Amino acid sequence: MLLADIGNTHFHIYNGKEVEHLTYDDAIEKYQKQKLYYISVNHKLSDKIEKIQAWKNIAPLMQIEGEYETMGIDRKALCLSHNNGVFVDAGSAITVDVMEDHTYLGGFILPGLKHYVQSYKSISPVLETVLTEELSLNHLATTTKEQISYGIIASIKALIDKHSKGKTLYFTGGDGKFLSTFFKDAIYDEMLVFNGMQKALGIID
Repeated sequence: MLLADIGNTHFHIYNGKEVEHLTYDDAIEKYQKQKLYYISVNHKLSDKIEKIQAWKNIAPLMQIEGEYETMGIDRKALCLSHNNGVFVDAGSAITVDVMEDHTYLGGFILPGLKHYVQSYKSISPVLETVLTEELSLNHLATTTKEQISYGIIASIKALIDKHSKGKTLYFTGGDGKFLSTFFKDAIYDEMLVFNGMQKALGIID
């Protein structure tokens, strides 16, 4: 069974063995004749995707107790993957959602790491930089690049820590693996959304 999580920049497709990350055109060309179940947050593609007869939108199956009307379908799938925990999807935006006993308690949305970095350039050209991948939060930084990285990661970490005490932390998304390294015992799993989709379809419990 093919499952697709259609995001703001890529198709993420689970083929039963692994997750592929494809451009919109490549995914449609490769899989348009195969049976596929999908969820999508890219409304610009809706008309094009809905015309593919072999594909089925399973968004109506994505329901969680406590959800709000405009909650993203990918976030619902993420929260369906486990009954308890804090779910962090670090992509073009960073979404953080809290589940407890099958019920959605709420969450918050932050800019993605790339957007954080780009915002500094808009303040001043001298602040244009890239994120430091090997960053320690145990001491203050002493270069502009490290200080920008520290400010971004430490502020994100502080907010997530505030709402995750005693709860399991799950990370996914393009920057999820990197961000998870700053949290003790955090779990990175690119299958979270697909596990939620499979639960909604009754494939797994």
